[in-house]
Amino acid sequence: MARFALLRAGHLRYNFRMSLLTTLASQVPQTIRDRGREYYRNGAVTLDRTTHNAVAATVEGADDYEVDLLLEGQTVFAACSCPYTAEHGAICKHIWATVIAADAGPFARSAAAKGTLHLVLDEEAFYEDDYADPYPLRLPAPAAPKKKKENWADLLAAVSREIQPATGTRPTVRTTEQQLVFIIDVPASEAARKLVLEVGTQERKRNGEWGKPKFQYLTNAQIEALTDPTDRQLLALLGGAERGDSYGYYGSPYGTSYGSSSGRYRVAGPLLEAVLPLLAQTGRVKLRRDPAPPVVLEDLTADPGPPWELAAGVTRDGDKEWVLGGSLRRGAEVMGLTEPALLVPGVVVWNGRFGRFSDAGAFPWVPTLRRAGAITVPVAKSDDLVAQLFQMPTLPRLDLPEELRVTEEAVAPRPRLVVKPAKQHYGAPVLNAELSFDYDGVIVPVRPPTRGAFKPGSRRFLLRDAAVERAAEQELTRLGVRQGTYGWGGGEPPLELKPTLLPKLTRELVTAGWAVEAEGKLYRKADDFRMEVRTENDWFDLRGAANFDGRSVPFPRLLEALTKGQTSVLLDDGSFGMVPEEWLKKYGLLAQMGAVEGDAVRFSRAQVGVLDALLAARPEVTFDKQFARARDELRRFQGIEPAAPPKVFKGELREYQREGLGWLRFLRKFGFGGCLADDMGLGKTVQVLALLAGKRSGPALVVVPRSLVFNWKREAARFAPKLKVLDHTGTARDRTCANFKDFDLVLTTYGTLRNDAAAFAEVRFDTCVLDESQAAKNAATETAKAVRVIQADHRLALSGTPVENHLGELWTLFDFLNPGMLGRAALAGAGSIRNPDAETREFLARALRPYILRRTKAQVAKDLPQKTEQTVYCDLEPSQRQVYDELRDHYRASLLAHVDSVGLKRSQIQVLAALMRLRQAACHPGLIDKKRTGDASAKLDYLLPQLQELAESGQKALVFSQFTSLLDIVRKRLTAEGIQFEYLDGRTRDRDKRVERFQTDPACKLFLVSLKAGGVGLNLTAAEYVFLLDPWWNPAAEAQAIDRSYRIGQTKPVFAYRLIARGTVEEKVLELQQSKRELADAILGGDGKGVTDLKREDLELLLS
Repeated sequence: MARFALLRAGHLRYNFRMSLLTTLASQVPQTIRDRGREYYRNGAVTLDRTTHNAVAATVEGADDYEVDLLLEGQTVFAACSCPYTAEHGAICKHIWATVIAADAGPFARSAAAKGTLHLVLDEEAFYEDDYADPYPLRLPAPAAPKKKKENWADLLAAVSREIQPATGTRPTVRTTEQQLVFIIDVPASEAARKLVLEVGTQERKRNGEWGKPKFQYLTNAQIEALTDPTDRQLLALLGGAERGDSYGYYGSPYGTSYGSSSGRYRVAGPLLEAVLPLLAQTGRVKLRRDPAPPVVLEDLTADPGPPWELAAGVTRDGDKEWVLGGSLRRGAEVMGLTEPALLVPGVVVWNGRFGRFSDAGAFPWVPTLRRAGAITVPVAKSDDLVAQLFQMPTLPRLDLPEELRVTEEAVAPRPRLVVKPAKQHYGAPVLNAELSFDYDGVIVPVRPPTRGAFKPGSRRFLLRDAAVERAAEQELTRLGVRQGTYGWGGGEPPLELKPTLLPKLTRELVTAGWAVEAEGKLYRKADDFRMEVRTENDWFDLRGAANFDGRSVPFPRLLEALTKGQTSVLLDDGSFGMVPEEWLKKYGLLAQMGAVEGDAVRFSRAQVGVLDALLAARPEVTFDKQFARARDELRRFQGIEPAAPPKVFKGELREYQREGLGWLRFLRKFGFGGCLADDMGLGKTVQVLALLAGKRSGPALVVVPRSLVFNWKREAARFAPKLKVLDHTGTARDRTCANFKDFDLVLTTYGTLRNDAAAFAEVRFDTCVLDESQAAKNAATETAKAVRVIQADHRLALSGTPVENHLGELWTLFDFLNPGMLGRAALAGAGSIRNPDAETREFLARALRPYILRRTKAQVAKDLPQKTEQTVYCDLEPSQRQVYDELRDHYRASLLAHVDSVGLKRSQIQVLAALMRLRQAACHPGLIDKKRTGDASAKLDYLLPQLQELAESGQKALVFSQFTSLLDIVRKRLTAEGIQFEYLDGRTRDRDKRVERFQTDPACKLFLVSLKAGGVGLNLTAAEYVFLLDPWWNPAAEAQAIDRSYRIGQTKPVFAYRLIARGTVEEKVLELQQSKRELADAILGGDGKGVTDLKREDLELLLS
């Protein structure tokens, strides 16, 4: 284990009072302490070593975890190798189990003497660094103490101890002298509208009679000791009832206060249905009408019959009055509502009996009818009587005379919402909303919740649909409508919504079939849509109309509303048609791509493919013969024939590259721009050079990131040596661009293009190529604006990113490649269509398919060698070049003077140290000065876009370096970009797990590996790309790294890229490798072997 780092923040202070365990307990959550205690009790802790200031332990869990405690001053540093501490940065159960185990040893005694203690987690204790402690704390563990073996007597004694508590606490109940009674309390039941039961105990007197009930609390143990199984079951059920203490009465003649009794229960609902049969079985139910003394208890017997049902009826009393009364009915039996001694939901008590009662949810009728006996209504108010009866939320079974009977009908309601400005409101502005429902022309407000409404002029009662109304209220809640806080004039608070929510609410509700009136405007629902395409001279006209509840609006007016983002369109009668959201998706692009001309939307002949893609699978569209013919010709296009490169081209093209060249010539012939989006490593640069090596009408312009300028120059010199190439970068360039006409190929960077945009706009190029074209993906940037002013007869874009994953960015790209093809949408796409939906993506893919060529490695694998290696030269940015040059000049002056003084042989250490620092400076300034880890670096400027590209395309890569500090910088950049990766260096402990994740997890695309850790012994065949960030001591070492991917089991071609900083010691060493292999190996290996052969001229070369 590495030496603990001294952490001085984040700790808590506690005073030492007792043991180490007691002192530290408050600093650890209870759940962690409980789990740690369980681990300790189970013998999972082995103390490997204990001293006065250190403890080393092994705790057995899902794995064997190493735990260390270190006492320094008044701080106890703790560390554990488990995943929990690494992920959460908190004390774990393994650490606490170790604290318990160490509580009685020398470590605890030393800690006790310190007074105040702080428990701190050392999060880096198991993370090795470049300065790992060579003397780990861990020592062999002492033998664990043996557990005492139990004999038969010990085991039986344990059983006895388990049994004793259960028998020792069992109560003694004299069941032959006592019985339970169940008393129904009438006043309490009526007040609670539930059956109130009180459980008492009677003891038999000497004369054989039962005494007065006594009321006391029965414990669970006493209930379990009852001999009558019915009593036990009944009391167990009552234990789940609501306690009835709040309805108790005082002054009982039995000497016990009912109010303090715990044996009172309020029973209702399903529980009452279960309790009644058990009460009937006991035969010990009594009724108490009045708790005042003298208390009289009446015996009750159970009625076994079916339940009594609540009924109501209206009869006529003479010519002037109707009489509304209630009763209980059971078959032919009838009982008046005033007859029962007790009537509550579920139970009725009458004539010394108790039985079941069903009110069908209409019990609120009972108290009034029992109190009043009957309700009389004048005959003249017959309609009002019937209306109020049927509008009641609940009705019992109702008997009406013929002249009062109505027909009940279920009618589907249509929700209605009226939105108005709030009459009075404080705070942020709101709108008030009124919800109602249209039942066959009868408007019913949502409140109060009546059963329905009468249809005027008929005897029809329209029943309300509670489910539909409830769903409507829920829909309003979903759309942001809320109940207000205050109701003016004592009424119910109104519904409220924010004004900003009104457009979305109106659109969605009208589309769903609601009637919506907002601020006095009536909105209509959309019906259908009809369109037709007609061919004119050099264009196509799209005409049509949309219908809203029988009202139509011309297509251009609808598109105008869509273009403005409006959700409604004004109709001829002054109402508004709600534009469905699906129309916004379907036809919004039409408004952006075409030009409105009168009552039609016009598209150019060049847009036939775009228009065809827009209207694909739209049955509401009809076409004339001319458009159908042009569309069919485009659809019959099957591909391009492979083409041979011109004779001046040096090199051979693979089959897929010849196909690419044929596609490029097809674009050139018909004046189209296109995007070549092959996978990285498939030779996009070579295909473009094969095209440019042919006939041209003027210079070609290639715009690239700075890191690729030299590679384009090198590739052009190799494959098209007759091309005159101009490097238009750097401070010495001709900013007037007047010399472009003297060259065949002009290379520049995106930054230079921005700076010289005005001069570039004055030059006419034969071809313009954007390499790594995602640099100009944002239309609002200065780079994209500079690209758009370039004049070129032919335009190309190169990208290794799968463009189908970035369709939103294609709007800007195709505005450069084929201006006007996507109409105004190309510019709007930078904002309003940034993240296209599935339908828009399908349209883009269909419309742009002829202009994008992408081949993956898998598709062309048969044409590729098994392993391709390439050296990529990176030009240092000015700031990095300054750091390198200053360091080089320093070493050149000091080191050469030292050599002149003592000789080369005695200067080997200084030479190797200087060359190492120069190599680090060539990689990144942060390797020289840790404060500069955020600076730019030529290698990272090249590497990171490539890694991003590979990650997006689903391909995996390895990144190797000798310098773990450089890998650490890469790690931070990848984390900031949200790219998942694995990491392995000499400090990594779980190598196998990390390799397994990289090999099997599709989400993990990258593996950063140090030279010493990953040069040998790893199988990483999931990778198809390998990046070597710095040159190694010999080709064999590089080959070993590349072979981590290219080895047995690899089924795909492997591409390896060696990154060299141009104009640095790295390039000089490569020159030495050609002539002085051993000397170069010694310099790169850093071990000093072979440096004795170094000559002064060699050193001067390296420092030049």
